[in-house]
Amino acid sequence: MLRLTVAIAATLSLAPMAFAGTEYPLKLTSCGHEINIAKAPESVVSVGQSTTEILYMLGLGEKVKGTALWINPVLPELAEIDKTVERLADNAPSFESVVAKKPELVVTPYEWMIGPQGAVGTRQMFDDAKIASWIMPTECVGKDNTQSMDGARTKLFDTALLYQGISELALIFDVTERGDKLITDLMAKEEAAVAKAKALNLPADVSGVFWYSSADIEIDPYVAGANGVPGWMLSKLGVKNIVTSQEEWPTVGWETIAKAKPTFIVTAEMNRRRFPADDIAVKREYLTSDPLAKEMEAVKKDRILTLEANAMDPSVRAIFALEKLSGALAGFGLTK
Repeated sequence: MLRLTVAIAATLSLAPMAFAGTEYPLKLTSCGHEINIAKAPESVVSVGQSTTEILYMLGLGEKVKGTALWINPVLPELAEIDKTVERLADNAPSFESVVAKKPELVVTPYEWMIGPQGAVGTRQMFDDAKIASWIMPTECVGKDNTQSMDGARTKLFDTALLYQGISELALIFDVTERGDKLITDLMAKEEAAVAKAKALNLPADVSGVFWYSSADIEIDPYVAGANGVPGWMLSKLGVKNIVTSQEEWPTVGWETIAKAKPTFIVTAEMNRRRFPADDIAVKREYLTSDPLAKEMEAVKKDRILTLEANAMDPSVRAIFALEKLSGALAGFGLTK
């Protein structure tokens, strides 16, 4: 039976805990797909930065035989282990390159990488290759991926899903004690960030918007929808999201954004260069020079924050970003 460490971490006491090892064969359901794990995998390929960093944090770096789909540099504390792992591709790797590493397991945060229309392959393709495939529960619980690549969140993101994903990975690899410790540490950071923001006693009209990128700098930007990770951050900190769409990353015109008068703007920083606006310098130049954007109060008062793009997806970095955003709010002078 799957042991969800979220529940365990929520009821931690000072008493010693006994950690039972994983019982194999292990059967799990991952985004509606049943997977069978005969033993703790000795090799894994991770198609996605967030799952890669979780594996590293669980002390499983030596088992990672390849990674792909990177948006930001690896966390500094994980740089040494990352140097020893082959990067198959900065974006989506080929199915053949993944299979060539002969992994017992392939993991990803995204169904658009491994799913019905997977850019890497389908679940059936990996089943046929006798490779188990696992997707973070953050990708399919309260989320509809049938209409677009990014999908739409029908429910507000909850870090319980992130913690469940960490717990499942720890269970698969028989390192539940490490998983519980990581979850406990992250929960403590989350609670501290929320408490810090609550102590500010922010006015009810404080609002924000997250700008991820733009297909072209002169057209409507991709901004964070109501229910994704940025929406969760704002909700936890008592801030209104000016965007109400359930889409993960809808396009919203600058006229609409300006009319909503966001108190602050969060801009995504990334190494990816698919679009010109992926460059954080291009974003800031636009905000401070465009006739409409530069007149927004958030721009005039330099309430423009920068967060790593990967922190705007379900990942451990979302917790670190919550801490940073909470700290930034304290410097805005917005208390009642």
